[in-house]
Amino acid sequence: MYAIVRAGAKQQKVAVGDVIEIDQVTTAVGDSVTLPVVLVVDGEKVTSGGLEEASVKAEVLGGTKGPKIVIQKYKNKTGYKKRQGHRQKYTQVKVTDISL
Repeated sequence: MYAIVRAGAKQQKVAVGDVIEIDQVTTAVGDSVTLPVVLVVDGEKVTSGGLEEASVKAEVLGGTKGPKIVIQKYKNKTGYKKRQGHRQKYTQVKVTDISL
């Protein structure tokens, strides 16, 4: 059994026991979070409608950072250049339960 969940602006495929990274949440380490379900697949049975009562529960493991990206802007012949960096913050969660 696996499910497609929405975490922020992204959707991810999860099964029980998977460790995934979602956009940063303010929940403390060890607490559980509930992720909204988009689709559930259980063997041959695919459920995509009427999932208001379906939920995926996950335990928060801690925070991580994504890779460093560099943003550079440059205008020719004007002497303008700008350099900026960014690292996205994520929260690692472990999926503990998928319920319909």
